[in-house]
Formats: sequence, structure tokens, C-alpha cells
Amino acid sequence: MTDYDAVVVGAGNAGLTAAATLQQGGLRTLLVERHNVPGGAGTSFRRGRFEFESALHQLSGVGVIGHPGPPFRVLQSLGVADDLEFVREPDLYRAVVPGSHDVTIPADWAGAVDVLDDAFPGNRDRLERYFDLVRRVTFWQITAMRGTPPADIDPVLFTHGPRTLGDVLDEHFTGAGIKSALAAYWPYLGVPPSHLAFQDYALTFSTYIDFKAAHVRGGSRAMSSAILDAFLRAGGDVQFSTEVTGIRTHASGVVAVRFDDGTEVGTGEVVSNASLPDTYGMLDDPPAGVSAELARRRVGPSAFVVHLGLDATAAELGFTSGTNVVSTTLDDDALARNWNSLEPALGVFATCHDVAPDVAPPGFAPPGTCRLSLFTLQYSGLWDRIAPKHYHINKFGHAESLLDAIAPISPNLRDAIEEADVSTPHTLARRLGHTGGALYGYRQDPAENRLFNDRERHTGVRGLHIAGLWAGSGGFEPALESGVRVARRVVCSRAA
Repeated sequence: MTDYDAVVVGAGNAGLTAAATLQQGGLRTLLVERHNVPGGAGTSFRRGRFEFESALHQLSGVGVIGHPGPPFRVLQSLGVADDLEFVREPDLYRAVVPGSHDVTIPADWAGAVDVLDDAFPGNRDRLERYFDLVRRVTFWQITAMRGTPPADIDPVLFTHGPRTLGDVLDEHFTGAGIKSALAAYWPYLGVPPSHLAFQDYALTFSTYIDFKAAHVRGGSRAMSSAILDAFLRAGGDVQFSTEVTGIRTHASGVVAVRFDDGTEVGTGEVVSNASLPDTYGMLDDPPAGVSAELARRRVGPSAFVVHLGLDATAAELGFTSGTNVVSTTLDDDALARNWNSLEPALGVFATCHDVAPDVAPPGFAPPGTCRLSLFTLQYSGLWDRIAPKHYHINKFGHAESLLDAIAPISPNLRDAIEEADVSTPHTLARRLGHTGGALYGYRQDPAENRLFNDRERHTGVRGLHIAGLWAGSGGFEPALESGVRVARRVVCSRAA
């Protein structure tokens, strides 16, 4: 088989953008994917009359006209931005805790202050000071990630960035309700406010407000297909239904990859979009210290997901916002503990892509219907302890608890269910090929921030590069950007 300048392992978000960037940068590139379609989490599936997003709830960072965000600039650099249509959401999310609040946060700083001060009177000055800190920490974190020397960084980043979100909220607010409403995005990062680095949450929240939340018309599958098409137009090669089982190295670094049929392809550069444990497991000769390092790091949570096709409109079922965060408690630590239990879910994220009828293309949900995705984070180890004969009983029993959790918004939801698809962490591990079905790679502790642990740059093996959520932050936007960043470094190093 022909040798390549570069081989990309995995056609997830980071793998796709890495492959397209490498090929467009002049490196003859092979993209290898064990599944028979591209996208990884960026795809969809059908059940009956409905087509469901596999994982995308809100695409962050797209931006608005005249103010494009990082993912949009990535897509522009690959020549596919004009092939896609984005529909912006006017709101960030609707946060509901019965007996405390039901508040919808607009994607606007001033509007968010107004709404939150109406819901929790007397907090306007506190909100303005808090949001000012969020913006400042975000600005200087981005500046630091671009390589600005620490001496030139505003001390606000080092003073407040590493603190926990819970600590910063406690400093600014006294009411549990307003703190819960402001922290509602924390499941997107997989760590509760008591342990979540403020700089990580500030960056997430700022990105959604400044660049708005969006959906892709045609779903994330349309975006994955567009990036793959750009790669192929540039002359790249792709092999689906093929698994990379080995990466052969020499004293000089990477020299070849080995496939599941035993064949090999020579290459000097490998960009892996696989998990870090799986990537190092492919090496014939892993660098010293890898086993100890991997043992120290904690794999992050997976999820329990219920996709529903509903024979009623979103409005008829009580959904007024695309993203809904519903909880029975103001105690976020209790919610996090609930992830390691099959006790009834204490909270649920509910995504209804059909609140705005122009978001979904014809065929995703027929007229008069809608789709709803319910999820709660959950660790895979919980399901490892369940005997196979009890698996389905626990699976569908826990799904019922998610339906109970969404009842404050939609009490009659069960009556409208036409299709249901239930996924446990084991399901996601099988579909995504991620260790433990992890949605965000390693647990997003402060040390996993790219400022402190840059796995994109340092793998210990010459010619081996890691791109995607296992190299840093999880989520669609970070993964899309990661693939481009890594590939550009490879192109530049080959040209030097």
C-alpha cells in the first residue's frame, strides 16, 4: 500500500479538521475511521419518522454576521463555511428548579442582567460585577493561550481563573437560586461548581453569549460531511470500516501504522483523534512514564441519554427554549453524586431542536411533531457492576426517572411518545469508541486546561500528535479547533 506524509486516526470532529488542514497544506494524507460514516459524535441516526442528533445540543462560537466565532473561522479556513447554514438560538438556556426559579437566559449580557435581576431582585450590581469578571478572565485566558508571556498577562487571570466557580459565585451572591441559574451550564464541562475552574466556566459562558448558540441546518452530520468533502476535493484518501491497531516507531519517531487486517502504511506523522489511552496502547514501544501518567489521570463522565420522537409540537408540550436545565435540587454536589448511582435522576438536560420550526430541515421531525433529547451525566463504572441479566431492567427503569425529571416543564410528555432510543455509558462507549464512553475525555479538572497540560504539543513520541477532547477540553467547538491547530503545527514543521 502507498505511503503517506500523514495518517489521521479517527474521523471525529478533530480528525476531520486535522485531515483537511493537512491535505490542503500539501501533505498527502490518509484518514482512517473504524465506523462506516464520518463524524464520530457529529452525526445523526433515524428511528421511525425521526432523525436524531447523536450528541450536539448547542454549537458554541459560530458568531453572527460581522462577528464570526472560532468554529466559523475554522470552517472558513477549510472552505466549507459557505456550504453550511447556521440557525442561531436567541436564548442560552431555560433553568428550572421547582419552588425556586424558572428563568430563561438570553444570549446578551445586558439582557441576562435584566432577566436575572427580575427573577432575583436586588442583584443588578452584583450581576454586573460578576459578568465583568467573567469577560476579563476569558479575555486574558485566550490571550495566554495564544502565547503571550505571563509577565504581560493581567493578574486577574492568575488571581481568579484557577479558583472554583462555586467560590467565585459565593463571593458575588448570597442566594442559592441565582447561583444555580448562573451555573446551569456546568454539566457541559462535566465538573460541579465546587471543583470546576472558574476560568473554564467563564470561557464557556462568554463564548455562548458573545457568539451565540447555533444549530446546523441538516444537523452535525451535514457539517461532518462538508469537511470530509473538502478533504477529498483536496486529494485526500479515506478508509472507513478500518481500525488502526498499531503505531510502529523507530528511534527517529513514527514510521508506520498497522491496520486490523495486518497491513501497514508508512508515514512519519500520525494525528490521533482516538482516546489517549487507546493511542498509547497502539504504540509498539510507549515512552517511559506513560503508564504512570495515565493511571494518575481520571477519565471523565459519560452520559445516560433518552432520545424521544414526540407526536406533538414543542409548544404543545411546554418547551419554549431549545436548551432546558431542570433540577429537583439547588445542591450541585448532590447532582454530581447522583451520576454514580441508579437512584432516580435529580436533574436533566433537555434539548428540543424543534422549538423554532425553521431550525430543522424537512425530514428530521415531521410537521406537528418534535424531537427531544434528555440526558444526565453518568460514569461508566456504574454499569460495569450491573449483571447482564439486569442491564435492560436498569436501563429502562432509569430512563423513566429522566421522564419524571422533565415533568415540571412537560407533565404530559409520556402521552406523546412515538419513538424512544435509550443509551447508557456502555452504548456511548461502543458508538464513539471512547474509553468509558467519556464525553469530555479526562475529567476537566484545572490541571487539564491547555495552559497547564498541552497534550497537543507533547506526546513523548516524535511524529505522534493528539487532537481532540483527550488533548484538552471537550465539546464540538474545542475539538474542531484542536484538529486545525495540531495540523497547522505539523504542516509548519514539515516545511521548516
